[in-house]
Amino acid sequence: MFPRFAVLSVGFLGMLLPVASYSASPKSAPKTAGGQTLVIVFKDGRQQSIAMADVARIDFKEAPSPTSAGENTSNHTPLGRGHFLGKWELGEGNGNNFYATLEADGNAKKSSGASHGRWMVVNGEAHINWDDGWHDAIRKVGEGYEKICYPDKTFTGQPLNTADAVHVESKPI
Repeated sequence: MFPRFAVLSVGFLGMLLPVASYSASPKSAPKTAGGQTLVIVFKDGRQQSIAMADVARIDFKEAPSPTSAGENTSNHTPLGRGHFLGKWELGEGNGNNFYATLEADGNAKKSSGASHGRWMVVNGEAHINWDDGWHDAIRKVGEGYEKICYPDKTFTGQPLNTADAVHVESKPI
């Protein structure tokens, strides 16, 4: 009977030892392909990924009161990046229209001219700098939107043209 008890005890300790050594070692975030990741997209288009397992809490500072023309006057909250994602039909100011798609990574595509550009949200409006030298802003005005074309990337001064903008297809973040 004693040898049988010794074999069972050694077997039990053999199973317990790896568990004990695992629990005593420092843990790192699991690196699984299916793990959830928080992706932060900065105004300049850079991105940073953080494993959700590493996040204890997310705090947001209170947004300042908007004072620009790009504010949403219905609730006084500036429009964020996610609001502008997706496909837009934009006027050229001459009666013609083109399509622009604003992507989450800061890239923009359009159906006329040089098809690529970069965009960001500034004071509640989308500012797009196209590779062909055009500079467009999409701004909420009342219940609708307008596209404003500026001569340079400062997005100030007298616009070259102003036309309607219609958000035809939203993209979730």
